[in-house]
Amino acid sequence: MDFRPEDISHGDVGKLINAAVVPRPIAWVSTRAVDGILNLAPFSYFNAVCSNPPTIVFSAGVRVLKSTPTHKDTLTNIRETGEFVVNFVSEHNAAAMNLTSVDAPAHMDEFAYAGLTPIPGVVINAPSVGESLIHFECKLNQIVTISDQPGGAHLVIGTIVHMHFDDSIYREGNYLDLAAYQPVGRTSGAGYVRVTDTFTLSRPPSEFNLG
Repeated sequence: MDFRPEDISHGDVGKLINAAVVPRPIAWVSTRAVDGILNLAPFSYFNAVCSNPPTIVFSAGVRVLKSTPTHKDTLTNIRETGEFVVNFVSEHNAAAMNLTSVDAPAHMDEFAYAGLTPIPGVVINAPSVGESLIHFECKLNQIVTISDQPGGAHLVIGTIVHMHFDDSIYREGNYLDLAAYQPVGRTSGAGYVRVTDTFTLSRPPSEFNLG
């Protein structure tokens, strides 16, 4: 089956993209509004960018509420404060993460709603999720607007300024114990995936003289 994206709705395009690009890691992003209200929401268009400077990116999609294109409080808070935390999702906190995906009013604290513990930042003013085994405190690098229309998104690029790894998963030599970490990823629809079946492929040596 072949499609031109312009021949089907952006909703159907999104369904097909989400079904194809799997598994996707989840950025569980916590922020603090300028009035002090805490916010927490998951984003599954997320990945690492580079290590120098250490950089991540996630996509905050444009939603439609009451026929009006709008964006999540996460994006507003990051624009206004320039700070956020990416918390990582494991099997033990996946249900709580799912609770925080609810569309909620700006004054609602998703930490309290999901029964989670906000931990003060080490470098920034935004809190991390106490139940998360890994969290990265980030300063905003830039926001790239792809589209302000329904189905569009804003790419939030952040510079990592502090990293936390729980002692239960950190191993000597800067390794993480995957079996202890139990990360969870997104597939399509209501689907999630565990990282329980892995294999290795050694990178081949270069056969070319690149000078």
